[in-house]
Amino acid sequence: MTPAGPTATATAAVGPAATCTAPSAARGPELAEPRGGLSAAVVEALRTGAPPAYATASVLRADPWGEDLQLALYLLYELHYRGFRDVGDDREWDADLLRLRQALEARFLHALRTDLADAPRSVEEAFAPLLVEPVDLGGSLSHRLEKEGELWHLREYAALRSLYHLKEADPHIWVVPRLTGRAKAAMVAIEYDEFGAGHPERIHARLFADLMADLGLDTAYGCYLDQAPAPLLATVNLMSLFGLHRARRGALVGHFACVEVTSSPGSRRLAAAMRRCGAGPAAEHFYAEHVEADAVHEQVVRHEVIGGLLADEPHLEADVAFGCAATLLLEDRLADHLRAAWDQGRSALRKPLPTPAPAPVPPSAP
Repeated sequence: MTPAGPTATATAAVGPAATCTAPSAARGPELAEPRGGLSAAVVEALRTGAPPAYATASVLRADPWGEDLQLALYLLYELHYRGFRDVGDDREWDADLLRLRQALEARFLHALRTDLADAPRSVEEAFAPLLVEPVDLGGSLSHRLEKEGELWHLREYAALRSLYHLKEADPHIWVVPRLTGRAKAAMVAIEYDEFGAGHPERIHARLFADLMADLGLDTAYGCYLDQAPAPLLATVNLMSLFGLHRARRGALVGHFACVEVTSSPGSRRLAAAMRRCGAGPAAEHFYAEHVEADAVHEQVVRHEVIGGLLADEPHLEADVAFGCAATLLLEDRLADHLRAAWDQGRSALRKPLPTPAPAPVPPSAP
């Protein structure tokens, strides 16, 4: 059992936590606090409407995995999702911001390609190891949470993952206009499920918000950006990088397929972790829903999305494999970050979560 952490709570339902929700939350979240010169330049530009002030050399010197570059890139990408409060919608296509984004992307992509120089270049090599669950799950984060995770671990994990799951499937929908035939039809079928199959209460982002409520977390979109460290930001930035560029459509399909192939067993373990820790019915349901759904999606994405794409554009096979390898690389980096912090009994977030209030005790029967 890991040591009690900074937000440790009893393994029972929790009440509402401190909130960052504001009445104007529909207009987007607040801008994050900068973490260096590049992210400060982006924040200042978005606040003032001026061009970002930075030296070109500062991008070349920036750590591609570091807090400053990853936050700057995340902020620029978020303009294509819901934007930020009090930032004009027209900044999405601001030429100066796009120029900076392009430079940051180049730095990020170079780091990915450098670390993945020996990665598989065929779909068979990239995906075959993922289709058989390892005998030794000791390095699996979901296995650790299932067997020995505590409620504070689950709350931190959910707060971090909320930066994607509250917009689940949004980055992947960008690939649909770039596909044809079998690949397009299959991708739309999967995305239809992700977006609730016509039922707003079943949209996966909504189900994750319900999970967060069970865990006493704020469900406002983007609420935990200031808490999220660079390894988490990189996992979300990867989806945006692939999704926003037609040239990366093969890599986005590879990313999507990797997530679907690995999701079902991991979701089964996380559902068990939520159940064991008494996180609440909605918390357990989110992952239980993904066990069955993603097992079906895995077959469709491999045979129809990838198969259809490569039947139409066989030259994209190495890109599909790269998307898969990049996903695994960044998920491993995030898992290493979480384990390192939790092994020391400390928060894996940049700012620990406030301890939620205990759930109210119902009055005794007379």
